[in-house]
Amino acid sequence: MRSHLLNDTTAEQYRRSVTEGVERVAAKLAATESPFTGVTVDALAPRIDAIDLDRPLHDTGAVLDELEEVYLRDAIYFHHPRYLAHLNCPVVIPAVLGEAVLSAVNSSLDTWDQSAGGTLIERKLIDWTTARIGLGENADGVFTSGGTQSNLQALLLAREESKTDSLAKLRIFASEVSHFSVKKSAKLLGLGQDSVVSVPVGHDKRMQTVALAHELERCRRDGLIPMAVVATAGTTDFGSIDPLPEIAELCEQYGTWMHVDAAYGCGLLASLKYRDRIDGIERADSVTVDYHKSFFQPVSSSAVLVRDASTLRHATYHAEYLNPKRMVTERIPNQVDKSLQTTRRFDALKLWMTLRTMGADGIGQLFDEVCDLAVEGWRILAADPRYDVVVEPTLSTLVFRYIPAAVTDPAEIDRANLYARKALFASGDAVVAGTKVQGRHYLKFTLLNPETTTADIAAVLDLIAGHAEQYLGESLDRAS
Repeated sequence: MRSHLLNDTTAEQYRRSVTEGVERVAAKLAATESPFTGVTVDALAPRIDAIDLDRPLHDTGAVLDELEEVYLRDAIYFHHPRYLAHLNCPVVIPAVLGEAVLSAVNSSLDTWDQSAGGTLIERKLIDWTTARIGLGENADGVFTSGGTQSNLQALLLAREESKTDSLAKLRIFASEVSHFSVKKSAKLLGLGQDSVVSVPVGHDKRMQTVALAHELERCRRDGLIPMAVVATAGTTDFGSIDPLPEIAELCEQYGTWMHVDAAYGCGLLASLKYRDRIDGIERADSVTVDYHKSFFQPVSSSAVLVRDASTLRHATYHAEYLNPKRMVTERIPNQVDKSLQTTRRFDALKLWMTLRTMGADGIGQLFDEVCDLAVEGWRILAADPRYDVVVEPTLSTLVFRYIPAAVTDPAEIDRANLYARKALFASGDAVVAGTKVQGRHYLKFTLLNPETTTADIAAVLDLIAGHAEQYLGESLDRAS
């Protein structure tokens, strides 16, 4: 079995095996005609259940053949221009190359003696990102597994900086369309059920700062502690960006930690056209970025950044076998000192390879393209009498609802939209997402693929309408 270990004696086998795998995936990518096959759970689960993991195939080719049957054939392919659902971006080739390198070398980014150059590359990328944000010379941060972990760590730091043991008095303020991880983080941090105050949004789905000011004042009046305000720069449902400068003013006035969840909107840090949409982010105490959303990186690639590097001490623990305190005085850089994780992949390498190959402007150009596409998509929807579109896009998300001419019952329209989404997914022709707006079911395009065209958008809208009309026709038949 030692023949399967990657080392100096198996380098040629490694080359052949990885090349065979890459060729299979490349062939699949080249031949993919739709984002999904439409396979059902009931059809796929028995294939996987039938595999006996205690009886290996002993041949890479045979394993890849099997993988084609249980995964590659039916995978959902985000690179396809009619994948329009969630915040999953197509990935750039330099980042995939970085993924191959980091997996083979298998550095762990917790301590210097496990990563060396990797530690310095990650730190360089953190400095690059904080400079793009404008957090100042004392800024720092660390790569994380994703936006949820980044938000959790940021709110942990805010909790500790509040300098109180009365956790029941702490309050977090976030818009009513903020990410669910804010409430999840509050629970994990031991705060009460009422600790997250939901701030109303306007018709543009941005936090209403007048309402925020009212809630902050009420918090102070009630003897509670405003622990943090979470401003969202790119909400998951609408791509809306909260008014960051006004929120920063209020946070300064009330002595409140300002966290900006820019997991989605961080692509604007590289934008050539729309960078001003996140003006005010430089005033944040902490920022979440997800490179695997709008920097076209493979999952996972995220980071939490802070204005004051010293606040990261709240995540620091020393273990004699790993990062003893003497290493601080010896100026040995151990990233575990800043992280909630211990063992951690060298995910920063993917972004490094991307920047060194394409440059920030290359990333920004791609993100600008999808933002421009969303504007064109909004115009198509606004001109189509079959659809109600919620809000003009700030980033690359469109939320809309099929409205049949002959049906007025909102519940029946809900069912038609739900049916259309499920039927479209089952067909495999396209994949779209869904959400609720004021209690009603809506559909959602999240446009992150520069290869998607307005023709794709128009075609998918026709497919949705066709499925919805089929449902309504069958519903009328049943009713009669």
